[in-house]
Amino acid sequence: MVMPVVEFPFTAVVGQASLKKALLLNVINPRIGGVLISGPRGSAKSTLARALAALLPESDKGGKSPFVTLPLGASEDRLTGSLDLQKVLNEREATFHEGLLARAHGGVLYVDEVNLLADTLVDLLLDVAASGVNIVERDGISHSHAARFSLIGTMNPDEGELRPQLLDRFGLCLEQPASMSIEERIAIVQQRDAFDRDPESFIADYAAEQSALRERIEQARRTLAAVTAPDWVYAHIARRCEEAGVEGLRADVTWHRAAQAHAAWRGGDTITQDDVDTIEPWVLAHRRTHESSTPPPTPPTTPPSSSTPNEKPSGGQSSAGGHSGEQGQWGAMPPIAQNMLDSQPLNLPALTPINRPAAKQLLSLGGTRKGTELGQGRANKPPSSTSRPDWFATLIANRGQWPWRQLRYQKARTGQPVLHLVLLDTSGSTLGKRLLGQAKGWVDSLTRQAYSAREQMAVLGFGNNTVTPLLTRQRAPKSLEATLNSAGGGGGTPLRKAVEEAGKLIRQWQRREPGLHIRTYLITDGRTRESVADLPTLGDCVVMDTEHSFVKRGQASRLAQQLGALYWALPTQESA
Repeated sequence: MVMPVVEFPFTAVVGQASLKKALLLNVINPRIGGVLISGPRGSAKSTLARALAALLPESDKGGKSPFVTLPLGASEDRLTGSLDLQKVLNEREATFHEGLLARAHGGVLYVDEVNLLADTLVDLLLDVAASGVNIVERDGISHSHAARFSLIGTMNPDEGELRPQLLDRFGLCLEQPASMSIEERIAIVQQRDAFDRDPESFIADYAAEQSALRERIEQARRTLAAVTAPDWVYAHIARRCEEAGVEGLRADVTWHRAAQAHAAWRGGDTITQDDVDTIEPWVLAHRRTHESSTPPPTPPTTPPSSSTPNEKPSGGQSSAGGHSGEQGQWGAMPPIAQNMLDSQPLNLPALTPINRPAAKQLLSLGGTRKGTELGQGRANKPPSSTSRPDWFATLIANRGQWPWRQLRYQKARTGQPVLHLVLLDTSGSTLGKRLLGQAKGWVDSLTRQAYSAREQMAVLGFGNNTVTPLLTRQRAPKSLEATLNSAGGGGGTPLRKAVEEAGKLIRQWQRREPGLHIRTYLITDGRTRESVADLPTLGDCVVMDTEHSFVKRGQASRLAQQLGALYWALPTQESA
């Protein structure tokens, strides 16, 4: 006998006022597009999500609103629905078996650790959450059904971020604090202890509050369509989105819908300034690309004191008390601009299997090993078909005849998805002889080739003792010239930090997409004393040496040996 699951009451959760309101607004108007909760483990993310289902009105089928959890290992068929093979075999009728999206209709679809879910599934479920309709098309047959649900996703930032394109698809995003007060911790433990001792009595104590909250939600849903917006609301939202540098209009539309739901929640019939201001941080938190236009603090009027011989230059920035000016930490150099130089396409070696032995392979650009262009890097091409039958295609091919005369098989994937991760050395040693500009040219060349092959790119710059994302993971753009030219150079070479960050990203991406092939390019002049011998290898990695001096130190080849990577000596502008 399966024991019923008793959920913790929504109104009994201590604190979390902003998160509670954001979840309730999404229930009032599911077209807001869902709520993404970013926070550390143990911050009541799952508890609130599960408790929310008890506040929803009855489903269209009658009874309690469903609460559906999407597991990380779910397939696309399980999410969207699939052909019911039992009916095909017994009744020769093409019907669909409902997936998780159909089961969640009228309730809550909960995705824990959404940042570890495959990007294709995230994109798919966000599309359905926004439209309220799930459409399944296969071999000329289309099936659609209503799928209106409250989408809740949770993630722990320590385990990796969502790609910006997917972040934008979530309507609202709230970041939970990493710590809480002693009083809150005590209250939370006391509440949980009381619930565990006697769940029925605990729930009964909050029954009146739960009922009142449920009635308020239903009233807000009824009055939502009647809420109006003055003209200034549209102008204010547009201006604030423009100032935040958000891309597209999804933020504007979501902001208006959420403000409308907030007005209905408080019982108003018109959107007010309070409605707009309450929603702003939740809409812009994951979409902002520009900092607030609030004027910066007035700089100190006292000029900095003279540097002693042992002090590092600070670029004229105030650094009293160990604080930094605009250019970074104490001792960091102001970034120096160096534009990209044009370069010829690279003829790189074919992608190698990630599980290859970490041999100390040293290759020069003019070596004997023949390479292939970037777009030809689809490794280990499988056969054209698999031995697994495609029952749906078989049904269509036989046009309902029984017994079947033809059997169709599933098509194998024609290649692996490929991601090119570039680590670009932007330290001060790369500024001489325009090495940084030449390296930027090679990165742009890689980008253009990846663009032609419809592959993915990500670029990290490391210099000035920091690692900076220059291009977050995405489909390779046609050119990176503007982005690369905006990246200045200077300061020290945080090589270990860059390799550690790259390794972390690689593990996160491959955990989410086991079939993803990642090639890493470490572009550096090797001017560092740091060792990476004790760090995990970066899999399929190429160290591209930009050193150009009369007396070569050969440190880049040392780094290649330590990483078990291929070594390439890039030609300089004069020899290219």
